[in-house]
Order: sequence, then structure tokens, then C-alpha cells
Amino acid sequence: MSERALLVTRAQVRGAVVDVRIDGGRITAIGDDLATDGAATLDAGGGALVPGLHDHHLHLLAMAAARRSLDAAVLPDGAALDAAVSRRHVDREGDRWLRIVGIDDRHGPVDRARLDALAPGRRVRAQHRSGAAWVLSSPALAAVGEEVDDGWIHRRDAELGRRWADDAPDLAPIGAELARLGVTGATDATPFDDPSALTLLAAAHGAGALPQRIVATGSPALATIRAPHGVERGPVKVLVADEDLPSVEQLAGWFRIAHDAGRPVAVHCVTRLGLVLALAAWEDAGAADGDRIEHGSVLPIELLATVAELGLTVVTQPALLRARGDAYLVDVDPDDVDHLYRCGSLIDAGIPVGLSTDAPFGPADPWLAIAAATDRRSSSGQVVGAARPSPRPTPSTGCSPRRRLLAVRPGASRSAPADLVLLDRPLAEALADPSAERVRRTWIGGSLVHDGDPG
Repeated sequence: MSERALLVTRAQVRGAVVDVRIDGGRITAIGDDLATDGAATLDAGGGALVPGLHDHHLHLLAMAAARRSLDAAVLPDGAALDAAVSRRHVDREGDRWLRIVGIDDRHGPVDRARLDALAPGRRVRAQHRSGAAWVLSSPALAAVGEEVDDGWIHRRDAELGRRWADDAPDLAPIGAELARLGVTGATDATPFDDPSALTLLAAAHGAGALPQRIVATGSPALATIRAPHGVERGPVKVLVADEDLPSVEQLAGWFRIAHDAGRPVAVHCVTRLGLVLALAAWEDAGAADGDRIEHGSVLPIELLATVAELGLTVVTQPALLRARGDAYLVDVDPDDVDHLYRCGSLIDAGIPVGLSTDAPFGPADPWLAIAAATDRRSSSGQVVGAARPSPRPTPSTGCSPRRRLLAVRPGASRSAPADLVLLDRPLAEALADPSAERVRRTWIGGSLVHDGDPG
């Protein structure tokens, strides 16, 4: 709809019911009883018109790849996994790869011998639900030139990806799904070390398959690279990998590489030890504006003051409490459970928070993240940890200032980008029961990318 002006009438904006005019991809007026002046009209019926959501940490190419994979996350146990892999092996033509995602302890020990028995002669690769490791069958190991007794390979996604040379994933279904959820922007937090991945994202954006505004991280190896048109450079992704912990000096060196290139860092921290190492490196190298802790999976209360003093943002995924909370209550050290995926307590401490999903390694629905940040409940209804729930998470929670897109107030006439989501009810009612079903329409740059009530 960017070709023709649009007048959205009776929309709730910051608590007031007003009209909003969109022209040339931007908000040009907000007020009472605005003139049509040739614009198409849409009656919001009192529904909230809010800024488009920005998912601050997901993995777009992995999301696309996961769609054509066997999803073990929905399989309850090892017997179900074995049956599903055997069926997929029989149904799969020729010697094509069989890709599995989402395996974890529920499925029992998974190694090359088990994969070989389930799919004889087939190249099989199975990814742990964390995304941090793969286990490969013997033919798969031979195909990528590796020899590992149990078949497990950790933290080498970029290198392995070049070796198994999959076809380019189809990103159009991902763009459509994100639009349905009200997501108008996304930060791909994959530590790419090959610029070709950025080229894939840019091409999908340019073709309209991925209409969202895309920010990409990349590893320190890409710190100085110029992003292709259609992709914005974000922070440099730095891994604190618990199976191979870097030294404080090594971490600080990576931070300096990013800062010297004029970019902040986004530091992967999922354990207490990893966080302590990262904070020590920040104390050594210094923090820059925009530096972030990714996940903050375990963020002890006694470290919040240090995080705040350094001026760091925490990009967290509270929806994992809903998806995996019951397992966390069994498997996570009791001393750490109270510190899982904080949100409200971070806000109380003056720490900026970015909500995200970590899709496909967590649920892609940002409304589920809002709900889980509110009640901290697992799928069975148990409260996970004593960290304070967030009392009023909003769709724009965690958006950086430049992404608070509906910055104009009723009566204003200055222009703002029309990256917007229309809900089917007022904002307070939507937040009382957060759900993607509340999303009626989504616009990016004034163009309609999702219509939940066509006709």
C-alpha cells in the first residue's frame, strides 16, 4: 500500500483514539478527524497501532533450514526419535542428506553408531537443541572430511556449512511468518565468518522474500566488512563457548577489534562462569555504547550492579522459560534457577533489555516471550525461579531508540517510518493475554506485509 496514501481511522495510539495517515512509507499525521484527501481508509475499530516488533536475536538461515528438517523437539523420547528417523530415511530419495534439529537428553545418547543403525549408508546430521553442536553419521563425517569417534562436532557451523554445501534456504516462508507475528525488523545473531551469508540475506531482502529490516552481527573476522545493501551492520558476535572457554585476554582482544572498527559487541553468555569471564574482559577492554550480553541465561543478582555500571544491554529470551522451564527445574543447578532469563529485575536495575526469541533454537513467537516475561511459567504452569516477573512488558520493550518507530504523538505532523502493527483490541487488553492472534495487519515502510483479516 505504499503507492497510495492510507488513513487508519479510530486507532489507539499511546492511549488516545486517533486517525493516522501514512504516505510515501512514512507516518505524516496523527490527530482527530483527519481529512481523507484521496487516501485509502482502514477502520482500526479502537485497536492499538503500535511500533513493529524487532526481534533482537534470531538466526534467519537456520530458521529456513529447520523448516526442511526433522524436528526432534516435538518427539518425547528416544523411541519416538528412532521411529521418526527410520521413517524419514526410508522416505528420503537416494543418498540425500537427512537433517535433524532439536535433539536433547530426552532422546537418550545420540552418536554416530546410533545414526548409522537408524539410517544405514545415509549422510545424517543432527543438531543439539542449543544449536552449539552437531552429531554426524559415518557417511556424513566422510563427506565433510572429519573423523570423530562419537560423531560430535562443536561450534564449527560456518566451516561445516561450506563442506556440506546445502542449497540456499528459502527465506520467503520465514519473512511471511515473521510478518504474521508483527515482526518488522530482526537482528541475525549468527557469528558468520563468511560474507556470503550476508549476501544471501541481502538478496532475500531485495527480492521481497524477507521484507523485514535486517541487522546482522557476524564474527570478529567480519568486524570491518562492509554490509551489502539491504543489511545493516550490527554488533560483532563474540562467543564465550563453555566447552572451550577463551581467556579474559582473548575476549578483551576480540572486544577491541570490534570497538576499533566502530562497532559494539554482542557476547554470547549462557552460564555464570561465561558471564564472569565476559565482565572481566569488559573491565579490561572497556565497554562501548551498544555492547550487549546475549541470552544472559544465568545472570546472578549480585552481578547486576556491574552490568549496569558498564552500561551493557541484556538481550534475553524469556520464552525459553515456557518452552523448557520444566526441564530447567530438573536439570539446572538449583543455585542458578532463580537467575534464569531475567527481565523485570533487569529493568529495575536500570539495565536496558532487548527481548528476542533465539529462533529456531527457541519459539519464534515474540508474543510468547512477552507472556513468559510476565508470568515466568513453564508449559506445565510452574513458576521458574524467583527473578521478578516483568509487570508491563510491551511490544516495543527492548527496541533501541531508533527503532521506537511510532515516536510521533497525537497532533504531531513530523514524519516517522511506517513500520507498524495493528492489533485487534486496545493495548492493555492485548497485553493482558499476549498472543500473535491479536495481530491484524503489519506494515513495513508503509507496505502491507501481513493482512490477518483479508476481505
